[in-house]
Amino acid sequence: MRVLIAPDCFGGTLTAREAADAIATGWRDAKPDDVVTQRPLADGGPGFVDVLHAATGGDIRYVTVTGPLGEPVEARWLSVHAGGRRAAYIESAEACGLHLIPADLRPQACETATTRGVGELIAAAAPDNDVITVGLGGSGTTDGGAGMLAALSDADVDLTAISLIAASDVENPLLGPHGAARTFGPQKGASPDAVERLEAKLAAMDVLAPVSGISGAGAAGGLGAALLSLGAAMTSGAGLVRDLTGLDAALDEADVVITGEGSFDWQSLRGKLITAVAAGAAERGIPCIAIAGQVSVGRREMGAAGVQATYSVSDHVGSVQKSIADARKSVIATAQHVARQWSR
Repeated sequence: MRVLIAPDCFGGTLTAREAADAIATGWRDAKPDDVVTQRPLADGGPGFVDVLHAATGGDIRYVTVTGPLGEPVEARWLSVHAGGRRAAYIESAEACGLHLIPADLRPQACETATTRGVGELIAAAAPDNDVITVGLGGSGTTDGGAGMLAALSDADVDLTAISLIAASDVENPLLGPHGAARTFGPQKGASPDAVERLEAKLAAMDVLAPVSGISGAGAAGGLGAALLSLGAAMTSGAGLVRDLTGLDAALDEADVVITGEGSFDWQSLRGKLITAVAAGAAERGIPCIAIAGQVSVGRREMGAAGVQATYSVSDHVGSVQKSIADARKSVIATAQHVARQWSR
C-alpha cells in the first residue's frame, strides 16, 4: 500500500515532523513492504513556520520581541522570495503562544497577556515583503490584538502596499458563546468571572466591531479580528498549508492517508487540519484515518468530517500519563496497531 502520513503537531509533546516520523516508524515496523510518505502539516498554529520552511525553502529570520508576559523572547519568521514574489510567514504563537506562559501563571496572565510581539514581528517583516501571512493558533492571549495594533502604531508601520493575510486555525467569531473569550479563555487559565470580563473588553473595542462576526475573527484571542480591521484577508491556515506543501499531489499517489493531532475534539471539526486532510482524501475516494493523543469526537461527527476511523494513543497505551511520558514510543505503538488493521 501507498501510505501518506500527514499529521499536525501533538500539543506540546511532538512537533508535526516528529509525529509524522513516529507514525511512519510504527507503520514500517508492522508493514515493511508498504510505501510510506511523510508530509508533516500545520494549520496556522505551532509548527506553521517549520512546516512551510521545509516545503518552500526560504530563510528563517530571528528577532527579539515582546512576549505575552512583557518579557523579551526570541521569535522567528520565514522569508520566501521567489518568482518575483516577496512573502513573509509569521507564526503568532512564536510571540504570544500559550507555551510561553508557565501553567501556574495562566490564571493571572489570561487577562493581561499581550500580542505586542506579533506586531513587532510584522514590523520586522514589513520593509522587505509584499505579502505577510500571519498564522493564528496556540495563543495564550485574549487581548483582541490590542498589543499588536499598539506595536504597529508605535513603529509607524505602513501596511498600505502590503497584502496582509490571516491564516486561521478556527472559524470562531469574536464574541458570543463560540467567541474568543468563552470558547478559548478557559483553556488559557480564565475563570468563569475572568471569561466574562474578557468578553466585555472585546465587545468594548470599537475598532473590532465591524469585523466581529466574521469567521475566524475569534482566532488567537481576537487577534484575527485585529488583523481583519487592518484589511487582512482571512483564509484557512490548513487550506493554505495544504496548497503550499503540495498535499494534493501527495494524496493523488496514496491509497490511504493518516493524519492526527494532540486532541481530536469538536474544535477539530471547525477549521482544524484534520478536516482539510479528510476533505482532500474524500475528493479522491481514499480512506482518512486519524491518530490523536486523545479522541472525544463521536462516530457520527467523525464521519461527517470525512474521517473513517480514529485511534486514541492514550487509550492504546493505557492512560494519558503513559502516552505523554514517552510520546514517540506511544505513537509508534499505536501506528503499528493501525497498520495491522488497515494495510492489505
